[in-house]
Amino acid sequence: MELKMKNLTKEFGGFTAVDHLNFTMENGVYGLLGVNGAGKTTLMKMLCTLLSPTGGEITCNGREILGMGADYRKILGYLPQDFGFYPEFTVQDYLSYIAAIKGLRPAVARKRVRELIEKTGLTKAAKKKMKKLSGGMKRRAGIAQAMLNNPKILILDEPTAGLDPNERIRFRNLISELAEDRLVLLSTHIVSDVEYIANQILLMRDGKIVLAGEARELIDSMEEGVFSVFVRKNEVQHFMKKYKVSNLKSMHDGVELRIIAKSPPVLDAGLVDANLEDVFLYYFGEKAGGKDAVV
Repeated sequence: MELKMKNLTKEFGGFTAVDHLNFTMENGVYGLLGVNGAGKTTLMKMLCTLLSPTGGEITCNGREILGMGADYRKILGYLPQDFGFYPEFTVQDYLSYIAAIKGLRPAVARKRVRELIEKTGLTKAAKKKMKKLSGGMKRRAGIAQAMLNNPKILILDEPTAGLDPNERIRFRNLISELAEDRLVLLSTHIVSDVEYIANQILLMRDGKIVLAGEARELIDSMEEGVFSVFVRKNEVQHFMKKYKVSNLKSMHDGVELRIIAKSPPVLDAGLVDANLEDVFLYYFGEKAGGKDAVV
């Protein structure tokens, strides 16, 4: 399976949400990282044919997706950030209803609903009304509806937003299981959601993919080091104004800062291994001292 974007552009009035984007994806898990407003959701809606490009095109195995119509939607699964459901429907009824909308034959639909309820850990909740489900359970139902037609392309927009850590871990494991022999694009601003499951991580800023690669490649692309610095509590604001601080840990006698900088911030600063969160701050964080500095 191949999805190719050629000079893909989407404008809203005078604002360019996606800017002449060129990228090719094949089977595997792709993690799309970027701050809010980077263009992630607009890109995903175009990949799902919910928005038409202002310019450029998207092709699937060489065919333009808007021209494929139902043939494309048959191989597509989509979980939007906020998906709609009838609150009075049970989980089983909701999935059966979506299966009917997707055109699955009744016998096939019943089998797929049973399989996906089990696979997503919803067996005990199958007869519960959707409005009674926790946030994590609703997201599981969301991924189940996206998988009903056994799609070759699975697009997930902020799938773990609002979930607690245990639910996020379960969700990541589920995505890893579902990713075999298909193309999965996962959009998020939560770094840990893609760090362990994505084959390729895409950094998106101002409507463009500014960097793509495996986690190690992205870490190695940083031209600054990451330093551990211990400071007094009354010095914290000084360092936060002057440097990009990716983490701070309060201790009884001071604060340990994790600082991204070209050279050691202080003489006794210790050089530490960078991680993907450091990469995120390196590429997306405001300049030191900026009013919206990311910490």
